[in-house]
Amino acid sequence: MTTVLKLRILGGLALAAALAACGSSALYGVPGAEAPSSTPTLVPGSHPYNVSRLRAPAGGKIFGVQAPGAPDSLGPVHSFAASAGVRPNMIGEYLPWNNPLDVKAMQNAWSYGALYYMVWEPFHTTVAAIAAGRSNGYITRFAREVRALNLPLAISFGHEFNGFWYPWGTRGTTAAQFVAAWRLIHRLFAAAHATNVIWVWNPNVISAEPELPLSAYFPGDAYVDWVGVTGYFSTTGPDTFDGLYGPTMQEIRAFTAKPFFIAETSVQTGPDAAVAAQHLVSGVRQRSDVLGFVWFDFDKAGTDWRLGSRPPVRAAINAGLAGLRLLDVRRP
Repeated sequence: MTTVLKLRILGGLALAAALAACGSSALYGVPGAEAPSSTPTLVPGSHPYNVSRLRAPAGGKIFGVQAPGAPDSLGPVHSFAASAGVRPNMIGEYLPWNNPLDVKAMQNAWSYGALYYMVWEPFHTTVAAIAAGRSNGYITRFAREVRALNLPLAISFGHEFNGFWYPWGTRGTTAAQFVAAWRLIHRLFAAAHATNVIWVWNPNVISAEPELPLSAYFPGDAYVDWVGVTGYFSTTGPDTFDGLYGPTMQEIRAFTAKPFFIAETSVQTGPDAAVAAQHLVSGVRQRSDVLGFVWFDFDKAGTDWRLGSRPPVRAAINAGLAGLRLLDVRRP
């Protein structure tokens, strides 16, 4: 599994470091080709896994990780948990468009006691083509696999759509196209009875495109369960929770009350790294409408975002997470 890196704008300032994008296993055949189906067997008459408790969780927070090779391999997750001092209850993976559901990853995450978080990236197509129905067969087959496996999962389609660094971002996709594609995907999942999904709408912090209205990209409360904000603590940007996420959260609150979720974050090494890490965890702890965060645990393109390799950051995260009650995602 490969990971492609990108440049992001963080905290209102340009960060000349490559951040995660994504990438996963190679596509099957030429762009647009679909993978052979490996749909698990569904027990006749069984009901879809009820994710209503997870859509509006109470009594605990989410602490997630995205790491190379995980969750197809749980080795990186075990190493990360040892560094954090806490077992994560969410494991994220980037999945390119036209790839099949990663059944092994989803099952591994669940066996570990974590919710599988799939960041679905529309590479090798366009959002306009998806909105026009050209991927309906792929989406429907994917949804049927999700229903057949019948485990809960969180899906984010076209993350960071309000940035310019992805082909589905501001330079290649209109807000109307994005909303139409999102709603179509959601409807096709519903038609396949794949209601065991938590839908995560995931903009980047608005410092990347401060004049772009996020409301134009919002599919509507009927199509979204969580708002997953992406934002990294850079050496040139804010080192407080409110400084980094506050403006974006304030804008979003004008059009939806859906719970927030820090969908992708880490702290750049620098003099304020430990302080920023403290503020990240304390901000999540103190806000009832923030479900938790996912840590990007990669070392890529000369920037080390890993927790275990930086003792001051690791100590700050350890201290912040100590005693924090995490959500038991497997409890019915």
